[in-house]
Amino acid sequence: MYLAEIDKELHAIALPKGPVNLYEPFRYMLDLGGKRIRPALTLMGHTLFNTDHKKAMPAALCIELFHNFSLIHDDIMDKAPLRRGKPTVHTKWNETIGILSGDVMLVNTYKMLADHYSGDVLSQLMKIYTATAIEVCEGQQMDMDFESRNDVTVEQYEQMISLKTSVLLGCALKMGAITGGATNGDANHLYEFGKNIGIAFQLRDDYLDVFGDPAKTGKQPGGDILAGKKTFLMIECRSLANAVDKQKLDALIQTNANNKVNATLELLKKYKVDELTQAEVTRFQTLAMEHLANVQVANEKKKSLVALADYLLNREH
Repeated sequence: MYLAEIDKELHAIALPKGPVNLYEPFRYMLDLGGKRIRPALTLMGHTLFNTDHKKAMPAALCIELFHNFSLIHDDIMDKAPLRRGKPTVHTKWNETIGILSGDVMLVNTYKMLADHYSGDVLSQLMKIYTATAIEVCEGQQMDMDFESRNDVTVEQYEQMISLKTSVLLGCALKMGAITGGATNGDANHLYEFGKNIGIAFQLRDDYLDVFGDPAKTGKQPGGDILAGKKTFLMIECRSLANAVDKQKLDALIQTNANNKVNATLELLKKYKVDELTQAEVTRFQTLAMEHLANVQVANEKKKSLVALADYLLNREH
């Protein structure tokens, strides 16, 4: 999936020597590593239409820089001390440096596109990329707003995760399609494939946090429950619960009692929320595959995307 090549290209990005406190955190963040799924999707989207994936590499790096910029700022907002097992940028330096180094990383994404593309291709890339960047910010704000609300609906939650997480996957694929010379129709179908896979991925993540095997997930069971997060599971349970159980669930969200996870699990199982979540994952996966089927290239070329989607949505960690 081009991961080693992506890492090599990221490390080869030329940065000024100073100010040190601006560019050292930039380099530090990239050196923390990551799955590199988003830039890989850009290259995979490109090679559906053009075999020379190197033409899409600047767009792929743009996507990865944006993702890392958003992580730097998210960590500041969440007051997170660790990222990938290492101190977050704002912890290692400070919040002011974290904000500014994130900002310069974001600005460099536009430089990356402007330095390597031109004409109609650049225009199309800038249009989808800028729209997506705005949507990611909207999704982050919605997520923060939801923390103080008890009336969030499933539809609003799915809109939030679409904006915060999923549109960037769609954007990554569409940018690759654009650099590969795809038609507008194919590029849009590829975008919708990525977006719907992204929503299904987040729903699967919600499920694993509560019902996954801790030995496989490597996470504390019910971490989202302990944090009081309003995931699909909690929202769906609250919408289905009778008055007594709804009151019990609201009380559990507010408490730090030792039985918080187990008591919440009982309610989730009572209303079969585990099954409903799996069904919702399947619904978005089906939508995604329908869009991929409509991309006018040979099915053989789509195998890597099908395999990646299958891995993301059937993983146990």
